[in-house]
Amino acid sequence: MPDTTRFTKPAIIAALRDIRSLGWIRNRRNVHNDGAIGNTLEDLLGIEENNLPLPNAAEWELKTQRRNTTALLTLFHLEPSPRALHIAEYLLSHYGWRHKNAGTRYPDDERSFRQTLSYLNPTVRGFFVDIDEADRRVVVRFDPSSIGDELSGWKKNLADNGMMNYDEDYVPYWGFDDLYHKAGVKLGNCFYVSADVKEEGRTNYGHE
Repeated sequence: MPDTTRFTKPAIIAALRDIRSLGWIRNRRNVHNDGAIGNTLEDLLGIEENNLPLPNAAEWELKTQRRNTTALLTLFHLEPSPRALHIAEYLLSHYGWRHKNAGTRYPDDERSFRQTLSYLNPTVRGFFVDIDEADRRVVVRFDPSSIGDELSGWKKNLADNGMMNYDEDYVPYWGFDDLYHKAGVKLGNCFYVSADVKEEGRTNYGHE
């Protein structure tokens, strides 16, 4: 395999084709981890695993996924604005809920605020994504009327603390320009690799 510090586009394409020609390859990492395919590919390419917001193959970004999966693919991470107000911490402390592993893996007061948001389609907790064309930004909105009946306790807690309406100063958003530049850095030289997966006994294999 070529030195990852000098990967050219033809070199990484050739390396990926060589890996595909190997056929089924035993996964080298935790097969229950969604990133097992990517981890195995990095091992085969000689790339050190890292979670930094940088391309993970010198100047080339690798995105991997199981074929026919319904799982979403993370393109990049970008904290919402207004960053000066520590908006992520605000959402966690004011709209978060008890973590499912609180009291076991984490302290008893551990909180969570994790959701998959859709455009104009509120989650069971009332959050959704909207497009603000006038101010050129993607905004996270909150509609308390969409909170599911099964979350009545969480809804009451919000009401008791005066959090049924957003504080306009703390509305999370991503500016169009911020998204454009982030995508340009992360995805300008991106390879998408999909792989079939099979399991024989307790051994998991992948094949591009």
